[in-house]
Amino acid sequence: MDRLDAIFNPTAVAVVGASTVPGKVGHDIFVNILKGGFTGTLYPVNPKAKSVASVRAYPQISEIPDAVDLAMLIVPPPAALKSVEDAIAKGTRGIVIVSAGFKEVGGQGLEIENRIKNLCREAGVRLVGPNCLGVINPNSMVRLNASFSARMPKPGNIAFISQSGALCTAVLDFAADRKFGFSKFISIGNKADVDELDLLRYFHADPDTEVIMLYIEELRRSGAEFIEAVKEITSGILPKPVLAIKSGRTSAGAAAAASHTGSLAGSEALYDAIFKQCGIIRVDSIDELFDFGSAFAYKNETALGKLRRKVPDGNRVAIVTNAGGPGIVATDMTVSTGLRLAEFGDETIASLASHLPAAANLKNPVDVIGDAAQDRYENALGAVIRDENVDGALVILTPQSMTNVLGTAEAITRIASRSHKPIICCFMGVIDVSPGVMYLQEHGIPVYRFPENAAKAFGALYRYSQWLNRQILAPFSLAHDREKAAAIINGCIERGQTYLGELDGLALLQCYGFHTLPTELAADADAAVAIAERIGFPVVMKIVSPQIVHKSDAGGVKVGLANPDAVRGTFDAIVASARAFDPAAEIQGVLVQQMAPSGEEVILGVNRYPVFGPLLMFGLGGIFVEVFRDVVFRLAPVTRNSARRMIRSIRGIKLLQGFRGRPKADVENLERLMVGLSDLALDHPQIKELDINPLRVHPEGQGHTVADCRILLAPEDKA
Repeated sequence: MDRLDAIFNPTAVAVVGASTVPGKVGHDIFVNILKGGFTGTLYPVNPKAKSVASVRAYPQISEIPDAVDLAMLIVPPPAALKSVEDAIAKGTRGIVIVSAGFKEVGGQGLEIENRIKNLCREAGVRLVGPNCLGVINPNSMVRLNASFSARMPKPGNIAFISQSGALCTAVLDFAADRKFGFSKFISIGNKADVDELDLLRYFHADPDTEVIMLYIEELRRSGAEFIEAVKEITSGILPKPVLAIKSGRTSAGAAAAASHTGSLAGSEALYDAIFKQCGIIRVDSIDELFDFGSAFAYKNETALGKLRRKVPDGNRVAIVTNAGGPGIVATDMTVSTGLRLAEFGDETIASLASHLPAAANLKNPVDVIGDAAQDRYENALGAVIRDENVDGALVILTPQSMTNVLGTAEAITRIASRSHKPIICCFMGVIDVSPGVMYLQEHGIPVYRFPENAAKAFGALYRYSQWLNRQILAPFSLAHDREKAAAIINGCIERGQTYLGELDGLALLQCYGFHTLPTELAADADAAVAIAERIGFPVVMKIVSPQIVHKSDAGGVKVGLANPDAVRGTFDAIVASARAFDPAAEIQGVLVQQMAPSGEEVILGVNRYPVFGPLLMFGLGGIFVEVFRDVVFRLAPVTRNSARRMIRSIRGIKLLQGFRGRPKADVENLERLMVGLSDLALDHPQIKELDINPLRVHPEGQGHTVADCRILLAPEDKA
């Protein structure tokens, strides 16, 4: 038995701090459990009251004559500590602390929370909170509303986890308006013990839960641990969709750092990466959370009496509508959400022609005309959903005077029960369409008021289908010179360097499979000419100064120098420009580097985060990284498969795939580099930030060349 069962399925609950005063949290929680019809036994604990809401009260939990599974604590922090000790001594297996005033206020509150956490951990007792709304289980066998929300939601197959208690009450109200049910509902507050990952694992095994919703303010688990665990939930043997809304999406994120990766990465990039890597569908609003939840919970009974989740095999959608305008809106939204209109086969068009009037549109979107009765909808939907070129359908109904809304809903349900393909509905309106909407909802078919909501929900289903059906390639076999790399990094740190010079940086990258160019440091113009003649013209020249990280900003980079005179003059010009940029900068010399062969310019980067570790970046490079900001992020470790998806997810991927006659770039080599970069970042936690920009990717089979790099070190591992 899972230890969280004591919290979600208790047979006896004690409310410590149950109050006799209506309006106080201790009173309202007790009454909510009572009025919710809890099927177990309920005990109020209050040393100053004989009874609460006509139920005999006990002065302390130890005096309750029977066993107690769950203790709800609504008392101040000092009293909570004593109550936890008493509950543990009583044999209670689960504790929920609703009260605030703990870690979130610091000081004594933090100290008490830590002591409570340690007590529970030593006793094997699971703790929810402190500072939370509580827990709700609407299942008819339990009917537990152990929260300060007066509203008991209807039973359903969606679990909801929230870090915010205040948000929960709004969500419950919103769900009631949409007739939306839950399997479990919990607010976790400070997460002293039970956190999102614990609950995700629990709900994955919960037979009443088909979809998991998540409101996150912050994660505290290791990113790698969270990703691997949730990946098993979203795409393992028994996959369940997870939908998440993360607060603070519009925040500025991290302050600009010395590297491009540091300035582009922020908390939002980090969470986006985590969600993408573990298959969580991220939503932008509470409204969208419920829209998508309805679609993902779509699991109706087939003609064989089995329940089946409706997820499309592809992105080809058929639209059936009785009004042209909404059909156009749906078409636009379908295309913008990654879907496309299906092209019907000849047999489908022939079937449509035999059932629909001459004025009907037989192409996609199918317009069955405003006077369509339920038989016209049924024949049209049946024809398109059977087409092998169709992966799912969107049915739009606007209520006309001759429309049989309920009959149409019944017809749609009959078609849906015979097909494995998802059918999503948009019944536009409120009052006139309500009988049909209720019928569809009762039979598990998603229905929306507006076509754009329906199209977005279908797009989310398709993205999840792509995640479930992703290809898995064999891992790369890579060999790295970790000892040499460690010696380079440790040598720099011993010299007090926090910025790895380019010569050392290139040597470090070579240890992990990166191809670099002949590069030497010149102390004066004569040395620069000699180096250029030795490595061959044309060459690139770059200023070397620990204080000048972005060389181009200081006029410290010149390319295409084709003869000795150009090299000699450029040396003096680069040094003068650098001194003008920062008179206090220490000028160590000028790098002379062989000119890199042509290729598509990309950027690879690393930025390190406390708890989560290295965040990798990939995108279009050169000057375009700042102009287009076409970059994506993933959290290390990055495998071959995640590197492949990462590279292909930038908007400019066509530039690497042979766009308009350009040669295809060596993308497979690029995938190897991303895995190597991930290994580099994990092997050497002293690397705080890293940019390789640009890295030139040559045509297929010809590899790549590192044109420039910058690496920042943190002597102490602060990850």
